[in-house]
Amino acid sequence: MKRTAVYPFTAIVGQEDMKLSLILNVINPALGGVLIKGEKGTAKSTAVRALAELLPAMEVVHGCKFHCDPYDANHICDDCSALLQKGEALPMESVKMRVVELPVSATEDRVVGTLDIEHAIKHGEKKFEPGILALANRNILYVDEINLLDDHVVDVLLDAAAMGINTVEREGVSYSHPARFVLVGTMNPEEGDIRPQLLDRFGLSVVVTGEHDPEQRVEVIKRRLAYEQDAEAFIAQYQEEQEELAARIIQAGKLLPAVTIDDKLLETVAKLAVELGVDGHRADITVIKTALTIAAFNGRTEAELDDLKQAAKLVLPHRMRRRPFEEGQLDWDRVESFLAAEA
Repeated sequence: MKRTAVYPFTAIVGQEDMKLSLILNVINPALGGVLIKGEKGTAKSTAVRALAELLPAMEVVHGCKFHCDPYDANHICDDCSALLQKGEALPMESVKMRVVELPVSATEDRVVGTLDIEHAIKHGEKKFEPGILALANRNILYVDEINLLDDHVVDVLLDAAAMGINTVEREGVSYSHPARFVLVGTMNPEEGDIRPQLLDRFGLSVVVTGEHDPEQRVEVIKRRLAYEQDAEAFIAQYQEEQEELAARIIQAGKLLPAVTIDDKLLETVAKLAVELGVDGHRADITVIKTALTIAAFNGRTEAELDDLKQAAKLVLPHRMRRRPFEEGQLDWDRVESFLAAEA
């Protein structure tokens, strides 16, 4: 059976904030993922799958169940590390980034994996059965209707996304493996919300709606019909744009470690957080990380005020204090006037 061609990422009409948030998390998975809120039929899952298809194949250790990066000895599993310590070369192969879907009914064991305690006692060695987080390493972990997932499982996901490591402990035996993935959660707010404590731990958050401009809606229809009529011909139209964006993302990932930010801008972010009454320090740190990533995506080695402004739009709305049964709201005019005064 022929594999269905994936809709091109660059062919998606509008939804610029969603597309940017996904791209930034691929460049810098340490941002902590993105929560996409919106009604059905707004290209949420299409964008996630299209982004994975857009990126070129990556090098992995052949046969490794965590598909470790052979060029990154700091983030590899115990088995790959043992091979290096023996002086052996890591066998390599190229694979495409994939989208690993987590079902709403998933249990904690299914997510984190399981340890065979009996085997450990009998043989004195750890036997680990990988879970979804193992599959997700260096991939995109996609959770549709994340607001319906058990809170404890969401906690585990967010912990792994923040740390880049999954640790399983049972009866005094523990096992850790790399779990560096792009976490994408989607939800329809009409079907329930996420606890504020969990909401705060998502790096970025965007709200998507259907296009209200008739011309844009017509363009959505035209492109979809063209894709369904002849997917290969439609994809070929966007091949050059796809390759340019992929190259830009890869280059940004390489540039990111060299990007710096001025102390004055750090102070601006801290003052903005105080001005808006944002709890804790996670918001400040994530705004800075996002601004650095935006600068890298734009090919610069120093973050600017405009990067901070763009980052604040993605990082702050879901962290605003709110009363029970009320939506947190970000007064964007207030943010813009504050940043203008600091400029």
